[in-house]
Amino acid sequence: MVKSRPLVGLPADTYEKDGFLFHSLGDKYVRALTDVADVDAVMIPSQLDHDNLDGMLAHFDGLLMTGAVSNVHPPHYGEDPTTDHEPYDHRRDATTLQLIRAVIARGMPLFCICRGFQELNVAMGGSLETELQRVEGRLDHRAPKSDDVDVRYAPRHAISVTPNGFLHRVLGKSETMVNTIHRQGIKRLGEGLAVEATAPDGIIEAVSVKGARAFAFGTQWHPEFKAADNPDSVKLFSAFGDAVRAHARARGETHFVGRVA
Repeated sequence: MVKSRPLVGLPADTYEKDGFLFHSLGDKYVRALTDVADVDAVMIPSQLDHDNLDGMLAHFDGLLMTGAVSNVHPPHYGEDPTTDHEPYDHRRDATTLQLIRAVIARGMPLFCICRGFQELNVAMGGSLETELQRVEGRLDHRAPKSDDVDVRYAPRHAISVTPNGFLHRVLGKSETMVNTIHRQGIKRLGEGLAVEATAPDGIIEAVSVKGARAFAFGTQWHPEFKAADNPDSVKLFSAFGDAVRAHARARGETHFVGRVA
């Protein structure tokens, strides 16, 4: 018997090379989903003319918004673009900001990481602060310069977990260590988001969607990096996988009842 696993969609980054447009997806996100969450991963192309998002989402039981080299274009949160905000990926913006709102409205599980975390905040009406390392009192949240990915993604600072919040329930502790690979952060918190963790300098490191019908959560750090080897990441991706399977069961039961009726 063929084993069927729920599908989780991941939006692609886009880049141009030799006159062609490419859609790309980092393997570490796929591995975290397939090896830890125990679900199947499918890339969603990022394009400027998505006109059937609801129809496409009907095939999925969860969405993972990945990190990226690019940043959300500042006009999406009411600010003027500068060189500090670059680089951009307009096709991804056009896809992900719509996707996030549609997924939350449908009550589908949603996991947002790094750029995805910032996209969630922008999609909910929040804004972003750039070049955090230049701000007095802020930590340098950029990754150390190294060719060794284990060095770049190593735990760098502690986070304080909000008592009795979603993250506290998943991890079962009030503090943990995380990696830090970003130079932007949340400036104004989006409407309907709850702070789940903060860095020592006050930068928001995790949020959840208030009143969400399913797992709807985001991290500024990268829990997907070697997720199977990190106990915190295992807990997070296992919780996401459980939510995805619950959504798939509920959707299957609804479809079954509909056919019988």
